[in-house]
Amino acid sequence: MRVTILLILLLISMTLPLTTASEEKPVVVTSITPLASIVREAFGDSVDVVYLIPLGIDPHEYQLTAQQVEMLGKADVIVTTGGHLPAEQRMVELQKEGLIRGKVLLIEDYKKFGFRYMKEHWYNEKNNPHGIWLDPYNAIAIAEAVKDALIEQYPANANIYGAEFEKFRIKVESIADAYTKTVSDMSSRLKAVIQMPPDQYAVEWLGIKVISSIKPEEEVPAEGVDDLLRTAKNATLIVYSSSSSEQLKKAALELSAKSGRPLADITVFWKDRPYTEVLEENTANIIKALSGNKVVEEPIRGNNWVAYVLASLIVGIVLGTAIGFIIKE
Repeated sequence: MRVTILLILLLISMTLPLTTASEEKPVVVTSITPLASIVREAFGDSVDVVYLIPLGIDPHEYQLTAQQVEMLGKADVIVTTGGHLPAEQRMVELQKEGLIRGKVLLIEDYKKFGFRYMKEHWYNEKNNPHGIWLDPYNAIAIAEAVKDALIEQYPANANIYGAEFEKFRIKVESIADAYTKTVSDMSSRLKAVIQMPPDQYAVEWLGIKVISSIKPEEEVPAEGVDDLLRTAKNATLIVYSSSSSEQLKKAALELSAKSGRPLADITVFWKDRPYTEVLEENTANIIKALSGNKVVEEPIRGNNWVAYVLASLIVGIVLGTAIGFIIKE
């Protein structure tokens, strides 16, 4: 009976419109589409999310348009990959010029919540600024920085942003914990050769060390397949994206064929898909490759997944109460 009542309350809270005290939704602008998917899933209908750089365009080459500069001036929160993209560097300049009033989130904002750079082991051990969102713990850190920025701008809605973020955090952590255990049960000393630097963030959080990259860095030419062959034979798998350029895709396929190492296909850039959906798909493909391309069932998430369900019930009730209080006021 008690469980039934909780479920009814949860359904009621989910059907209520998610409004803010001022009847306005904060505008969150992200530089790229994957960051938009994190913000949308983490905060749902409590915010309006807009991204700047269209999917399929190299973000390292993109320059802001006059219309986008105007839109940035109206944004409440601006989410970057850390500040290394030219468009993001321009945002910092615009803020210094007083043309941006909202909070521009940079790498130092994410580090407060556990963000971590991975080292490019194949390229002078420097920090890898590419693909940071593919690490689930970085995604949580980014979402938490957004939450704090939203609360700073709209303190009356702190309960709403906090509740939405907690649901996202628990879901991402439960997925990450389950898959980490699956990999750790397989073997130790797992190694990968990746196609490009962003791929590192899709595998290394699982404990799979990246030992080389077909294209070492953005400004560096791709390595030859024969030059990488010896390294690839010492790896456990090859990680690539089938949506990459034909040249790089062909190199990954050839390296896999010549080395005998299985391929794991991951998604690096996407739009209009939930972050956790892509996280699970990427990780399942990696584990499938590690398992010799056998079908891999979705892992049972155990206590953490139960915690997510229970937390969703509690958060839904709290959220419904908070919304009712705001509407009443």
